[in-house]
Amino acid sequence: FTIPEIEPRLFSFNNPFGACPTCDGLGTQQAIDPNLIVPDETAVLKDGAIAPWARSSSPYYNQTLEALGKAYGFKIGAKWADIPEEARQAILYGTKGKEITFQYDDGLRSYQTTKAFEGVIPNLERRWKETDSAWSREDIERFMASTPCPACNGFRLKPEALAVKVGMKHIGEITEMSIRKADAWFRDIDSSFNDKQREIAARILKEIRERLQFLNDVGLDYLTLARNSGTLSGGESQRIRLASQIGSGLTGVLYVLDEPSIGLHQRDNARLLDTLRHLRDLGNTVIVVEHDEDAILTADYVVDIGPAAGVHGGKIIAQGSPQDVMSNANSLTGKYLSGAMEVAVPAERRKISKSKRIRVVGARGNNLKNVSADIPLGTFTAVTGVSGGGKSTFLIETLFKAASRRIMGSREHPAEHDRIEGLEFLDKVIDIDQSPIGRTPRSNPATYTGAFTPIRDWFAGLPEAKARGYQPGRFSFNVKGGRCEACQGDGVIKIEMHFLPDVYVTCDVCHGKRYNRETLEVLFKGKSIADVLDMTVEEGAEFFSAVPAVRDKLETLVKVGLGYIKVGQQATTLSGGEAQRVKLAKELSRRATGRTLYILDEPTTGLHFHDVAKLLEVLHELVEQGNTVVVIEHNLEVIKTADWVIDLGPEGGDGGGEIVAVGRPEDIVKEKRSYTGHFLKELLERRPKRSSEAAE
Repeated sequence: FTIPEIEPRLFSFNNPFGACPTCDGLGTQQAIDPNLIVPDETAVLKDGAIAPWARSSSPYYNQTLEALGKAYGFKIGAKWADIPEEARQAILYGTKGKEITFQYDDGLRSYQTTKAFEGVIPNLERRWKETDSAWSREDIERFMASTPCPACNGFRLKPEALAVKVGMKHIGEITEMSIRKADAWFRDIDSSFNDKQREIAARILKEIRERLQFLNDVGLDYLTLARNSGTLSGGESQRIRLASQIGSGLTGVLYVLDEPSIGLHQRDNARLLDTLRHLRDLGNTVIVVEHDEDAILTADYVVDIGPAAGVHGGKIIAQGSPQDVMSNANSLTGKYLSGAMEVAVPAERRKISKSKRIRVVGARGNNLKNVSADIPLGTFTAVTGVSGGGKSTFLIETLFKAASRRIMGSREHPAEHDRIEGLEFLDKVIDIDQSPIGRTPRSNPATYTGAFTPIRDWFAGLPEAKARGYQPGRFSFNVKGGRCEACQGDGVIKIEMHFLPDVYVTCDVCHGKRYNRETLEVLFKGKSIADVLDMTVEEGAEFFSAVPAVRDKLETLVKVGLGYIKVGQQATTLSGGEAQRVKLAKELSRRATGRTLYILDEPTTGLHFHDVAKLLEVLHELVEQGNTVVVIEHNLEVIKTADWVIDLGPEGGDGGGEIVAVGRPEDIVKEKRSYTGHFLKELLERRPKRSSEAAE
């Protein structure tokens, strides 16, 4: 057994020389997932418990099950969970050579055959490999999931690369460590070296240790070195780039960062701010766009822009030291910093029902350590903890995916857990995230919230439109008739730049108005449909004050703090926070059932203190309608208004995944192990003190 001379490229999965030949360096392969074959173990066999067979109207599959039932002792009227394990294995993986007599009758002919049963999973795998039909492959792929490559165990490298070990570990095992663990491992590794090995490794170890320290300093110690970059949040990606800049040691550079504190707990935020100060002290200029209180108070100079958003903003309200901004009577930011204005703590918190609750039992996804927790129904619950503590795994990967699978019929596979109790109290579960409301210029707040339909109906009902025989479709830019055909109602024309991103230019026929001349001649109060789409939401609500169907939908957008955006503003120009609030407005305008679970992951991202206060009013209104709202949050202003808090941690990564504290915010501040409790206590004690200092 020989291998070629060891080179650095042998340890790269991006190089064919080092990549695992089975998975081409991906570390995963697509395989049929038994959990997707039988998504609901309580389903009855004859009623479609086996998902790939459920859509067929042919009696063939039930007759196959009847024959297997005779051989393995079960009835097809039984639930999947109730049949013997041996029978389950035979259905899924085949009879392994054991011959079964099958009796078939399709209504035209009847016949009998004796053969071994292939099994649902081997049958799907064979058909997936053999078929030339793209449709068939896609249909089978619905039952496939990513699994670790059996050849490299997910490490992505050739066996030769994994055979090289340092300190009893190969490179794959080292990259599976969290940055915190890897930092400790690399600091101790040379203690086992002899003098010659120590001399060879000295420079390499120095470089590795410095880079790991930089990643630690920007609050990323919970990430593993092998983490897929596509799974990183925007804030995490930005902080990785920041860590590489610290290592460069450059001076005289202007650094501009857009909200680097996104997704950071206060404990990690302090380390990030120390890093930014270090960059400044090297002789650089650091400019950050921030809403974070600690970041603003740490700054040497603050520029406050406002006074409000959109058309109501764009002016410099205050500038100077944080104290100068706090003492400026016109600055909304200053008022919140000084404590003159604040997000109010509820006078009394909602009662917690012991009987009406959702209980997550035995959650073990990612770093969760078999945790169980209750979420009281009809309340506002905050899930808190340091970055990487397991919040998203607990709430999104486990609760949301399991609940949406059971209630909404979703195919997404939840993280590992024992069970979830109390889902019978819900009829809907909705994750209101910050993904775009649409990916083309055609989508806008009016179409998404449903306000555009009554606007079109109103214009179609005007005397001029009736005289011309116009229907509501005439006022849609999505169909032929009333739209500008030069740009097909987009208002812009796409120019493909081949190897560069597409460029959009304003249509030179309709000048961005989206409609043809005849359609624009129909006016209401002197305004055409294009003028209405160009109004701000506030102006639109006032303009249609006598039309409740339009006014009510636009007023919900005003209520969530989006009065400044245009009624027809292209969805592609909305920020993540704005898109999330448009979705909230849509939920607010629905008829309340009082049985909905709303889940939001850091809804205050990109929001000013004043917008946070508005958002909280909306979230609490959803709860007042009888719904349950659960948020993942680091923002203490949100946490202090919650009825119930679940604090995960105590650390990130391997050091987290436990429930540190559960209860009302007043209970969390008493828990010594809780970092959230420590900072929450500090906030509640600091507020009155700072407002008295500002007054002096």
